[in-house]
Amino acid sequence: MPNPNRESIFKSSPLLLFGCLSVIAVAVWWNPLVSLFTLALRDEQYTHTLLILPVSAVLLFLHWEPLAVTSRWSATVGSALLLLAVLVKAQVRWTGPSSPDVQLSLCILALLAWWIGAFILCFGIRAFRHALFPLLFLLWMVPLPQIVLDPIVNLLQQGSAASARWLFVAAGIPVEQRDMLLYIPGLTLEVAPECSSIRSSMMLLVTSTVLAQLLLLSAWRKAVVVAVAIPLSVLKNGLRIFALGTLATRVSPSFLNGRLHRQGGIIFFLIALLGIFLLLWILRRGENRKPQISTSGSLQGKPIT
Repeated sequence: MPNPNRESIFKSSPLLLFGCLSVIAVAVWWNPLVSLFTLALRDEQYTHTLLILPVSAVLLFLHWEPLAVTSRWSATVGSALLLLAVLVKAQVRWTGPSSPDVQLSLCILALLAWWIGAFILCFGIRAFRHALFPLLFLLWMVPLPQIVLDPIVNLLQQGSAASARWLFVAAGIPVEQRDMLLYIPGLTLEVAPECSSIRSSMMLLVTSTVLAQLLLLSAWRKAVVVAVAIPLSVLKNGLRIFALGTLATRVSPSFLNGRLHRQGGIIFFLIALLGIFLLLWILRRGENRKPQISTSGSLQGKPIT
């Protein structure tokens, strides 16, 4: 039989218990957290991880009202996740992979397992289902190890070079592509790894995920927005290369070393984000036009002929 005293503690102050477990998590995973945030500040490929925790906290706060009603602690699943997190942390520390970036990824994944387990332990499975998106959104905090990130950057390079070539062709500018090199009259452009815009691509994907969750209802519409964000991030990189090449050959070569080259990524990010907002607007109109059934059984919003 369950211990009534222990159950009363869980029911009386689940938020306090969750706070205590979170403090324990920060203490145990302090070094990996410091390494993660240091990496995010130093390497633009991981800048997006700085936003995940505060955004997830805000989203969780927005779900808090139904959570307060449905809270009911769940010891079995929650304790299992807590134990799994500790085992992974110990495995990484003592006999884990030699690669530091893989170690960091596994440690952060274990930390998230602890937080999710603590949430389920304190508030229950039903509350976890209500807060499924904010909690799973935390997975964006896990830094991709270099062995995974390098192929992604390479795909972005290839996609950016191909989309830039298509834009040059559409504009009537002669262009020849050889691997990551684009040859146009008077200029050779190299799409280097730094030109893959991995930071803005990750930011666009994360932002699109949050906007889709907040503004759309149906799962397939949300999936469409996230799916479109991926090729859109490649297209914006191609547009940036096309703009720089065109301006350098038609206006002034100084554009290759000017502010548009060094700091112009935000402009093309906003253009891509505008495309996401346009798609969201179209999909929301589709949701708003769905016929509804009234209490009398007739269809509302569409006349029956």
